[in-house]
Amino acid sequence: MNKIEEIKEYISLLENSSLSVLEIEKEDGTKIHLEKEHPAQQIFNASPIGAYQPTATDVPAPAPVQPQAPAAQPAAPEEDAKTVNAPIVGVFYAASAPGKAPFAPVGKKVSKGSTVCIIEAMKCMNEIQAEDDYEIVEVLVKDGDLVEYGQPLFKVK
Repeated sequence: MNKIEEIKEYISLLENSSLSVLEIEKEDGTKIHLEKEHPAQQIFNASPIGAYQPTATDVPAPAPVQPQAPAAQPAAPEEDAKTVNAPIVGVFYAASAPGKAPFAPVGKKVSKGSTVCIIEAMKCMNEIQAEDDYEIVEVLVKDGDLVEYGQPLFKVK
C-alpha cells in the first residue's frame, strides 16, 4: 500500500468514527495528525465578530413624529404609602389555592414574616413574606398575573 492510499484510509477511518482527532506514529518515526472540524465550529467561525455592516435597507425608517398631549399630573403620593415589590419574576397568586382566602386582602394588618402572596417561578412556589409590620392598602396585581422583578404588588402603610 502506498503512502497516499494509507493516508486516505486513515482519513476514512476518522470520518466514519466518533473521534475528532487521530494521531499515528509509525515505526519509521513518521507522525500523522488528522483532526475533524465540527459543524458547530464552522458556524461560529464563519465570520469574525463585528464583520456585519448594516446597509440602508437594514435600517427601518423612523416613525413619524406626532405631537403628544400634555402628561396628566400624577396624583400626590400618600405620605405613608409604600409598596411591597416582587423579589422575583413569576406568576402572582394571592391565595394558597383557588377558592381559598387571600393571604393579604385590603385592610389586613400583616406582621413581619407572615406570607403575603406566592410567586411561582419555574414550577417552584415561593412564599413572599412581609419584611415589616404594615396594613394592606391596595392589591396592585390580579391573581394569576405575570409579575416582573421589582414590580409593586401591594400598596401598604
